Amino acid sequence: MGSVQRAMRLLETVAGHAHGATAKQLAREAGIALPTTYHLLRTLVHEGYLCREKGLFFLGDAVARLTSSGARQKRRSTVADTLACWRDSIGVPVYYAMYREGEIEVMCVSDSREAPAVEEWADFRETGHAHAIGQCLLSQLDEEARRDHLARCPVQPLTRYTVRDNDALLRRLARLRRMEAVVERQEYALGTVCAAVPITVGTTAATMAISLPAQRADRLLPAVERLQTEIGRNLGSLALSISM
Repeated sequence: MGSVQRAMRLLETVAGHAHGATAKQLAREAGIALPTTYHLLRTLVHEGYLCREKGLFFLGDAVARLTSSGARQKRRSTVADTLACWRDSIGVPVYYAMYREGEIEVMCVSDSREAPAVEEWADFRETGHAHAIGQCLLSQLDEEARRDHLARCPVQPLTRYTVRDNDALLRRLARLRRMEAVVERQEYALGTVCAAVPITVGTTAATMAISLPAQRADRLLPAVERLQTEIGRNLGSLALSISM
């Protein structure tokens, strides 16, 4: 533990010198014996946390990676906190998903015992035609990208309400107005209705979605309207986290 603390003090000391510092200078400022400082500096350089140029020490690439990772984690936490707030205020489970590298990815789900999420009984990535999340993401793609996705993940019946073939799905998607919420009723899972709101930031297709038991379907449209209102209020912070 003592070595770790001394290494951290050295990193903090180096960070205070934009133009680099010598080993003797770092030892003096960090209050660490010079032989110990040399040993720790060699280790930190070897691991990439520091680099040495002309006898001066600077922060290395590994520190930048730690900073980037920390920023990503903060963005994830921001999205998770936002979804939890909406879950509690609207009283429904809330989902955040993206279309990335040709795949449907559910990035975050916020549910509770009172508002449980839909059980993923069939792979969400392969059944985008059947659930509101997938339909919403596909609706934001161009025709070529949609057909490419369906060539890899063709329509298959999951329930008696599921759209029947690729062409029928493409026609449905083409009828959707830009940024219109997508509603799906028991197409993915019997007894469940869902709605998804599109979010497009730059070239990234994303969505926030909700689900409800079919016996409470009358609450779906009011709930999705509230979700749209919340998204409008928080779109700025969501945009910063869209690529988490």
